[in-house]
Amino acid sequence: MPRPVTLFTGQWADLPLAELAPLAREMGYDGLELACWGDHLDVRRVLGDAGYAEERKALLAEHGLELFAISNHLVGQAVCDRIDERHQAILPERVWGDGDPAGVQQRAADEMIATGQAAAALGLQVVNGFTGSSIWHTLYAFPPTSQAVWDAGFEDFAMRWTPILDAYAEAGVRFGLEVHPTEIAFDTASAERAVEAVNGHKAFGFNYDPSHLGYQGVDYVRFIRRFADRIVHVHMKDAWWGRGDGSAGVFGGHTSFGDARRYWDFRSVGRGDIDFEEVIVALNDIGYDGPLSVEWEDARMDRVHGGRESAEYCRSIDFAPSGVAFDAAFERSDG
Repeated sequence: MPRPVTLFTGQWADLPLAELAPLAREMGYDGLELACWGDHLDVRRVLGDAGYAEERKALLAEHGLELFAISNHLVGQAVCDRIDERHQAILPERVWGDGDPAGVQQRAADEMIATGQAAAALGLQVVNGFTGSSIWHTLYAFPPTSQAVWDAGFEDFAMRWTPILDAYAEAGVRFGLEVHPTEIAFDTASAERAVEAVNGHKAFGFNYDPSHLGYQGVDYVRFIRRFADRIVHVHMKDAWWGRGDGSAGVFGGHTSFGDARRYWDFRSVGRGDIDFEEVIVALNDIGYDGPLSVEWEDARMDRVHGGRESAEYCRSIDFAPSGVAFDAAFERSDG
């Protein structure tokens, strides 16, 4: 059967879940990937309030929706990042605390462990999110950055995330890193290095999102095949590139999304340059049967219009793999 089409609620967290759930169903979604911010899901309440988890699931069920995964990108970002004032705006007060960087990082790690435990309590097997990175700022640096500095960054990632991954393994949950600029892994080469850093930990996987790879020039279809056993979740998000007026390059020129000068930008699913036909074929080839979760971002479009057309597009492009060889009918039968 075709995969369920779901909506990641992160970009809709300004709406209470009670408003978003009926809207998501009306737009054509089978379920949700709940963000752990706004009022969509509080992981501490899942663990501390016996009725809260059932209330969340009942709310979705009331509108014919299922819960397939939860995501905690904002807190995950703080585990490895060099903490500054920007993080206060995205973190819960219980994680930010007094803002001392070491304390923020440790509380973020504790919150990510709690997120995995909450996922298990909800009957889920996947938590998506970010890792942060202590070395992203050295990406294109002068004075030059040595491999020793980058090695230390991956060691820092392993030190901070291995206890989290151990807790996930114990809970029967896998973490799906959304490979993305500003994270420890942002392309195939850095993803390979991240897997190696945690010694191939079985709980470490990827939330595949081609939109963050294509404009970089990364082979986003090959990524699927390279990490066939680690694709634990899929975001359907589109991007276009090679646009703009030549004044803002791939690094963005400190312009905002939607600025016409930009070389690349996110687009509603099906309106950009990602070849989703190739993506679906590769997902079939590796046996991925999880949801196709729309992460809708398009600065030029009304989001309800975009959310609706994205759901329709995902249904139109998805197909189940064949259960028979197409040429089997030509074989001789003696029956």
